[in-house]
Amino acid sequence: MLNVRNAAMYALVACFSLLYAQVSMANHLPGFVDLVKETSSAVVNISTTQKIKSGMPELPEGFEMPEFPEDSPFGELFKYFFEQDEGSEPSYRDAKSLGSGFIISKDGYVMTNYHVVKDADEIIVRLSDRRELKGEVIGVDQRSDVALLKIEATGLPVAKIGKSSDLEVGEWVLAIGSPFGFDHSATAGIVSAKGLSLPRENYVPFIQTDVAINTGNSGGPLFNQEGEVVGVNSQIYSRTGGYMGLSFAIPVEVAMDVAEQLKTAGRVKRGWLGVLIQDVTLDLAESFGMKHPRGALVAKVLPDSPAKKAGIKVGDIIVEFNDEEIQNSAALPPIVGSSKVGVKLPVTVMRNGREKALKVTLDELPDENTVAKTSKDPAVEQTNRIGFSAVDLTDEQKEMLELDGGVLVTRVIEGPASQGGVRKDDIILSFDNNQVKNLAQFQKLVKDLPGGKSVAILVQRSGSPTFLAVKIPADG
Repeated sequence: MLNVRNAAMYALVACFSLLYAQVSMANHLPGFVDLVKETSSAVVNISTTQKIKSGMPELPEGFEMPEFPEDSPFGELFKYFFEQDEGSEPSYRDAKSLGSGFIISKDGYVMTNYHVVKDADEIIVRLSDRRELKGEVIGVDQRSDVALLKIEATGLPVAKIGKSSDLEVGEWVLAIGSPFGFDHSATAGIVSAKGLSLPRENYVPFIQTDVAINTGNSGGPLFNQEGEVVGVNSQIYSRTGGYMGLSFAIPVEVAMDVAEQLKTAGRVKRGWLGVLIQDVTLDLAESFGMKHPRGALVAKVLPDSPAKKAGIKVGDIIVEFNDEEIQNSAALPPIVGSSKVGVKLPVTVMRNGREKALKVTLDELPDENTVAKTSKDPAVEQTNRIGFSAVDLTDEQKEMLELDGGVLVTRVIEGPASQGGVRKDDIILSFDNNQVKNLAQFQKLVKDLPGGKSVAILVQRSGSPTFLAVKIPADG
């Protein structure tokens, strides 16, 4: 009886403990009621309409209607799909899309995403008081996915602008938008990461959150707990097309700078350094004489670029730019892009294990960067002790690739090279901080290499240079 009574008592104590823990946890969770009331009036719904030709499909340019026998069924089939009645006008259909935005000035300037209004023939901005106003595109910037709109209205509620730089990972944030057309829907979460670089989005250091974002949220604001806009909700990572716990927002400083340039100049000017960079791994850091990985490793310096003129070299590791520390390669492009053009700026690089101070004058970022082509022509191969075969480049290959030297990898076997990521058709440009001139010199560098060392190898792969780290076994 005593054991039963004790067990019941323990169970009762456990239930009370659990209840207390839940109540205590609930007391520490943030409340968003006042925040939503305070901020939602500045959030808008954006609907767009695009006219799309919906008439019969046309034959490709240069093709004509084939002649079929009178009794052939294919003649009528082709006429049904490709012929239009003579003199008939093509028909159009309306393609509609939804997004969100927020008001940044009392006189009607509205921030949203570029992809929300792309190719739109008509833009309607619906305010929190149900007014629907026609939106005019003042300017767009595809690189940052920012668009600035204007509506004819005054005395509008304006969103308070904060600083994304003050955000901490783990901090609560709130999104308000129109997912699937449901106006002023609020979702909350935490900041998951900062300063992320996404594919093809090198000039935006994205904020990652776990806030539920879906179709229609794009362009809407991301608020901190003080009711200030800290980001513009822009993208999600999804394998299904819907929310999967990964959302990305443009830092508000980036978006507002773009909006100001669009408003005053009609376009966005960004700084351009003229380098191709990559992250510094632990093995690469060791090979370059660094105590720990940091900075942006220069894999290529483009000809006649600001970097070339400033004396930046392949193998340099940029650790500071314009007095800002560079922790990884993703941090450099946004800083360069937002820096002033035509002004001398300080840059610090690690070269041969020592810091070196340089000055660089940025040019304006061009529309496109041209990268060298690659080639795969074979020649007589020779093997080496780290697990791959290589051949000299021909004069024709060097001219086409605009290279002074290098060797072409023709075969990779199991060993340090394969483990380090060396692939067939790579062009070895530099080995252990030595420029590779030809196969004979390269083989000597490999032969003289002591065991137990990490070696940096610069390869050109598919037109782009990349540093690899090869760890040589101690008995090698």
